[in-house]
Amino acid sequence: MSSLFTSTFSDGRFTITFDRPDSAANIFDPATLQALEELVDSVTRLPSAKSLVFRTAKDSIFVAGADLNVLENASPEDLEMFLIQGQRVFQKIAGLSCITVAEIHGACLGGGCELALACDWRVASDDRSTKIGLPETQLGILPAWGGSSRLPRLIGLPAALDLILGGKQLAGRQAKKLGLVDGVAARERLGTLTDQLLAKGKPKRPSHWLTNNPLSALVIRRVAGGKAQARSRGNYPAIDAALQVVSQAVSGSLTDSMTRERAAVRILATSPEARQLLRVFHLQERARKFHFSPDPVTPNTVSRVAVIGAGVMGSGIAQWLAARKIPVLLRDIDPARVGAGLRSVKQLFSDAVKHRVFTETEAHRLSGNVIPSATVVPMQSIDLVIEAAVEDLEIKRKIFRDLAGRTRADTILATNTSALPVSQLAEDSEIGRRDRLIGLHFFNPVARMQLVEIVTTPHTSPEVVETALAFVRKLGKLPVVVGDRPGFLVNRILMPYLIEAGRLFDAGWDAKLIDEAMLDFGMPMGPLRLLDEVGLDVALHVAHTMQGAFGDRFAIPQILDRLVQNGFFGRKTGEGIFEHKKSKGKTVSDNALVRRAHGTAPANLPEKTAVAERLALLMVNEATRCLEEGVAHSEDDVDFAMIFGTGFAPFRGGPIAWAKALGWPVVREKLEALAAREGEAFTPSDWIRSQPG
Repeated sequence: MSSLFTSTFSDGRFTITFDRPDSAANIFDPATLQALEELVDSVTRLPSAKSLVFRTAKDSIFVAGADLNVLENASPEDLEMFLIQGQRVFQKIAGLSCITVAEIHGACLGGGCELALACDWRVASDDRSTKIGLPETQLGILPAWGGSSRLPRLIGLPAALDLILGGKQLAGRQAKKLGLVDGVAARERLGTLTDQLLAKGKPKRPSHWLTNNPLSALVIRRVAGGKAQARSRGNYPAIDAALQVVSQAVSGSLTDSMTRERAAVRILATSPEARQLLRVFHLQERARKFHFSPDPVTPNTVSRVAVIGAGVMGSGIAQWLAARKIPVLLRDIDPARVGAGLRSVKQLFSDAVKHRVFTETEAHRLSGNVIPSATVVPMQSIDLVIEAAVEDLEIKRKIFRDLAGRTRADTILATNTSALPVSQLAEDSEIGRRDRLIGLHFFNPVARMQLVEIVTTPHTSPEVVETALAFVRKLGKLPVVVGDRPGFLVNRILMPYLIEAGRLFDAGWDAKLIDEAMLDFGMPMGPLRLLDEVGLDVALHVAHTMQGAFGDRFAIPQILDRLVQNGFFGRKTGEGIFEHKKSKGKTVSDNALVRRAHGTAPANLPEKTAVAERLALLMVNEATRCLEEGVAHSEDDVDFAMIFGTGFAPFRGGPIAWAKALGWPVVREKLEALAAREGEAFTPSDWIRSQPG
């Protein structure tokens, strides 16, 4: 018995229940592994033990993985001992003569998944909290407690590489389809599934001989390596290392394979990429626990929500709320827009069914949480209103003046504006809700973007901020609290980058060169392609707002105006900076459409690395201005918001972390050189000038 577990033995069945005290999560640290090993050893000393079952007492965690503090802070010798310890304990479980079963409910990730892989059988709950996977490559390392070795033997090399290289997390049904688990049921029925599997004895698994042989493995590794290289651009050493270790695991002994696991992690754990990726993980965890108010403030419960505006953003927000079982009124004055918004909600649920997020029955039931309305309806029961109408300040004023008269005095009024000043709404005397009016900026597409900016004004009540934080977390999103300046934090930093990319394109630089430079840098999408995806009309509207606030630093390239004036809005019209065509169901792009729209390309274009540095430095410069002005409350907030709001290269740790790695004197020198050649947009901020060195 250990305080980290409870254990029982009855009728030949030994049950170990994970229940780490004073923690919402079960994790593996050296003490936990030692206690587990002692329990496993006690099973071997029980001749009457016929089975060993692992369970969790937590509501949403089976085992979340290894203690990352050990990985970050251990000496090379201690790290090696930690890896050996985990491999030894799980190997003992795999070698037991009794039948072993992992009853998985909640997050079963990293070391938790490796424990499950060491068992004979695995069953999983169909709960939304259940996620199974090996996400170590997302942290700059690879599975090293046997996961890289056992997974390809269980489900075949191609499927194992797909999961490990992508760091994917699967719901129970997805895991069963791949053969990662043997049964799926409601949590209360997992015991019944366990009984059925125990009655079968030890399993007989397929050998996957067609893929798991040296010749096939060589071919699979080359194909998977090409795909991985196209995605990672060689920026993630863990992916290359995992590709080698997992591919070699299908031949030779398990012992040799686990030795290769340990050797790879010893090297990867100290790499700059792993250090930054682990920091990003901690920033994510910080966002889940952050409190804005220094004093204890109890947030209010948000049970019913209204979304005003049934366009792309409004319908996206409504669908996400409905999927989290929150009743939501979707309101628009135009019946046609309400109908279109409802169809959009249903399409989003249909897409979720295709991706096995919901069953058709679940999607149908959840979609009923959206109540459409094109007429004035009572709103006294609404706890939170999210306005998602067009980006026009006067229209928003009218909406909020109306809402102020039809909602309770304690109802929170939020705007989803991406750039307009929230304070001008909060300080409107006809609205009269200055302490309860806030910005809730969701990013498009809502279903894919994790970040939500919570925009505060000088008048915002601490209780409203804490309620907004709790609400965003309830939705499964990641919040960041930002100050009220045009563009807030993410768009404020991103816009100079997009404008400069457009300016280079306008000057004749090749669009593909510009985008490829930033893809190589580690961005998920090039800046010009991003403009097309967002919509050139939308981007131009935001850019005009920013230029009005910050002047020529945000001067808009003429080509963007010309394209929008001619109806070239990007992907949604099929034409923008790139031409988007449908070809056999796939979208292809080239920039032939607009080559005629700008001048002759410069004779000597720089290397892609110089292009990337130039564009990234603009983000750094604007980020530091946000720190000066209090738009961002910390350097960590800047890096966190840019990674989860724009996909800024995670392995670089965000714009501030990247600048620190370069060194502030180097950043200052490079910006001053660019400012001398290119203009004041590159002039270093006072914040950068004040950094030591």
